[in-house]
Amino acid sequence: MTAVITLQERLDFSAVTPLKTTILGYAGQNLEINASQVVHMGTLCLQVLIAAANDWKQAGKVFRITSPSDICESQLALHGFSPDTLTGVSPT
Repeated sequence: MTAVITLQERLDFSAVTPLKTTILGYAGQNLEINASQVVHMGTLCLQVLIAAANDWKQAGKVFRITSPSDICESQLALHGFSPDTLTGVSPT
């Protein structure tokens, strides 16, 4: 079974710890990150997602970003990422 987390609209400094805590709560499970509502993604939250994607990959579990908003995709691109390159799995 795959767990699903829906990201909040603003992933700024105040969202870093709750995002990390929420993601870590699903350790050992396949995880989909619904990014359809994202209107701002700060660098620290992006780093949390990168670290989680790496941890999930090392554990042999699926970690994917699904339904990224246009803004989410453009902000990932500003940092040299796409949902594909960040997680290694195509968004659905």
